Amino acid sequence: MEIPVKIAYRGLDSSATVSELVRKRAGRLERYFQRITGCSVTLHAPGPHHRRGKGGHYRVRIELSVPGEKLVVGRDPAKTRSHEDLYAAVNAAFREARRQLEDHARRFDHRVRASGRVAPSRATVARLFPVDGYGFLQTPDGREIYFDERSVLRDAFKRLEVGGEVRYVEEMGEKGPQASSVAVARHERRHG
Repeated sequence: MEIPVKIAYRGLDSSATVSELVRKRAGRLERYFQRITGCSVTLHAPGPHHRRGKGGHYRVRIELSVPGEKLVVGRDPAKTRSHEDLYAAVNAAFREARRQLEDHARRFDHRVRASGRVAPSRATVARLFPVDGYGFLQTPDGREIYFDERSVLRDAFKRLEVGGEVRYVEEMGEKGPQASSVAVARHERRHG
């Protein structure tokens, strides 16, 4: 994430344990879309008009900034599921954030393919430098394309192997062609 996670507490005292949980869950979101530029989380204490029985219900609002869009979990308090346990509320909100982020990643991938400008191509991994976090792809026509671990989708850099097949989108970088996104190619099963 380009900017550290912002955490706000509304109507309750801040907690180092809860803040650590929020940061940990926010960090995991980059597995689903690596271009998150910001994350803001607001934890709301139970209000007097929301009380049921002895305890109230906590609400969590998450705002994720991604290129060209802001994804919001807990936008409408009337429709937000609330929880009597703050930890359960945080975990439920981040599960919903993950779903929204996965949907955004699918729409983003579809827009890239549908634009006609940038269609994924296939290549094989020619060289890997895991310690330094980059590698090179070999295209079918023999060219080499640079990529770094941030361009590999779904946190799959560690799973790449030399000779493995990938799909990639090429763009011109400062020092020549580079892959702006790399995904492990799915092999289609043949039924015989």
